[in-house]
Amino acid sequence: MKFAHLADCHIGGWREQNLRDLGLKSFEKAIDICITNHTAFILISGDLFNTALPQIELIKETARILRKAKEHNIDIYIIPGSHDFSNSGKTMLDVLENSGLVENVFKVKENKLIITEDKTGVKLAGMLGRKGSLEKKDYENLDFKDIEEEKGFKIFMFHTALEEFKPSDLDKVDCMNTNELPKTFNYYAGGHIHYRFETNFGKGKLVFPGALFPNNFKELEEFRNGSFYLVDDNLNTELVEIPIKEVLSYHINANDKIPNQITDEILNKVNDFNDKIVLLRIEGTLKSGKVSDIDFNLINEKLKDSYIVLRNTNKLETKSFEEVEIKKGNVEDIEENIVKEHLGQIEIENEKHLIDVLMKVLNEEKEEGEKVYDFEARIFKNFIEGLKLKEMF
Repeated sequence: MKFAHLADCHIGGWREQNLRDLGLKSFEKAIDICITNHTAFILISGDLFNTALPQIELIKETARILRKAKEHNIDIYIIPGSHDFSNSGKTMLDVLENSGLVENVFKVKENKLIITEDKTGVKLAGMLGRKGSLEKKDYENLDFKDIEEEKGFKIFMFHTALEEFKPSDLDKVDCMNTNELPKTFNYYAGGHIHYRFETNFGKGKLVFPGALFPNNFKELEEFRNGSFYLVDDNLNTELVEIPIKEVLSYHINANDKIPNQITDEILNKVNDFNDKIVLLRIEGTLKSGKVSDIDFNLINEKLKDSYIVLRNTNKLETKSFEEVEIKKGNVEDIEENIVKEHLGQIEIENEKHLIDVLMKVLNEEKEEGEKVYDFEARIFKNFIEGLKLKEMF
């Protein structure tokens, strides 16, 4: 008996349409590999979609791909993740389950998790993931005694970060401890943390398969492609990578250079890029000029035969502003000091008032259930009112 462990598909997660397409292609290729390997069932440990209510075209394509597995008698077990779970209870996973394409194994009755049994005799239970790791309270409130006493080969699906095994970039994030997981399971199918990791745990194994397709610039740099695991009933694991497009990654050191030099360096370095993903990480402090002076239009034109060009300039700085010493204090005081230190470096009428309005308006968050259009309209309205520009609009 063999099963597959997927997680963090995040279908629809990229803003760029062609990268969204790759996410769906990765998902379909993973299902095809499962079919070819005659897997008994498939686990998806949260975040099948990137949002609780994805676009209709994404739903249609996902349903089509899931149906391929069902046509080969492969059952698919799923739990909601922090992205595709909604506190309102509205989630597309319910629609997929009602259509018979997947089965949600997060089942609770009288404050206890309920076991789901596969046709192979394997028994499954699972816990959902919530935004901000709020699922920790669910673990504290639920009684695991019954599922721990259940006999047979058991799989526990979860979608949360674990303190003992968290990657270095989550060093300061408070995560759940492994002692809060239910005991006596053979396989712990993790999700939420986008890294590939497996370890012996209790009498079994604990595994994170990584994202099924990289979800951001950093993941494309580090992993190049998505992955999942094939597992047999002896807990032998096989990491399966899903190369869809070749990734070319370039690091450009901008220290003591002018924008034209950066443009030329990129054009000279990048070659053999046809139909490939090109990543440009540009870091450092320019000798003079602005970031916008780098001719990205020319770069995009010269590299137009690539699949896509992505750039990261988060750590690219200019000398246009003086350095500001950050002193200790609460957030509001630090922000106020930074604003005061910067005042006068650029000539804008009523600069302090403009900054105060912008900080207040841009600090507002989208409310639960609020449509993007309505949220943007509310932000615009508050900005206009804050700067008293009603007559202009």
